[in-house]
Amino acid sequence: MHSRLSNPFGLSALSTVLWTPKQPTDPLAPPGLVLVVQYGPGCQQIENYRQSLYKQAEKLFSDHIPLKISQLDNLLKGDDLSITDLSSLHAPLDIPIPDPPAPEDEEMETDKNEDDEKKKKAPKCGFIKGNERIVKLLDIVKPEIMALKETCITVSCWISHLIPKIEDGNDFGVAIQEKILERITAVKTKVEGFQTNINKYFSERGDAVAKASKDTHVMDYRSLVHEKDEAVYSEIRVIVLDIRGFYVSFLHLFIQQTASK
Repeated sequence: MHSRLSNPFGLSALSTVLWTPKQPTDPLAPPGLVLVVQYGPGCQQIENYRQSLYKQAEKLFSDHIPLKISQLDNLLKGDDLSITDLSSLHAPLDIPIPDPPAPEDEEMETDKNEDDEKKKKAPKCGFIKGNERIVKLLDIVKPEIMALKETCITVSCWISHLIPKIEDGNDFGVAIQEKILERITAVKTKVEGFQTNINKYFSERGDAVAKASKDTHVMDYRSLVHEKDEAVYSEIRVIVLDIRGFYVSFLHLFIQQTASK
């Protein structure tokens, strides 16, 4: 006959503590009873998740990360990210340039009617396309950013499940794993900044194009659009360099973690 008691040993809520009428082996057990812990189906699900996580992490470090490093290295060596003449990135702006004013128009006029004002309005521009070469590069880089974010989450969960208890005396292993988690947190913060910079590029370039199409006689606004394209190209290359560097550091930390066991 079993006796169901409260949880005196701080066991998981997914487990059940029972005392069975057998020879006691625990000095804290009531006379004639022995402690038996029955784990519910939730505990098995957690254990299955842990095993799945370990296999996923093993595949990540043995296959995925080395492959990503190789792919990113090839991308950096390719023609798309090896442009030295940034002026070649300039996209044509389909914005009409108004004719310069005639000498007589530059004189001060006291009488201006509505018809004269309409004649002096700048010609309207039509549909203005974005920089297709930059958009193509961003379409390549954005999935890499998402993949790195997912890798950070997986590695963080894996490390968290590996941290030994300090009571076990493995202070060195705990220190290394906490250092790894701090590094992963820093990487996640920087990766989130990548997406912010991409959004900022489209917003600021759009503002520059709008100003160039409104004040068509101001050439600086046109130059500003091209400057935005050149700046984001350099930013894209830096992002790819950073992503590759993060994967290399993850691989190094994994080797360090393995060596500490």
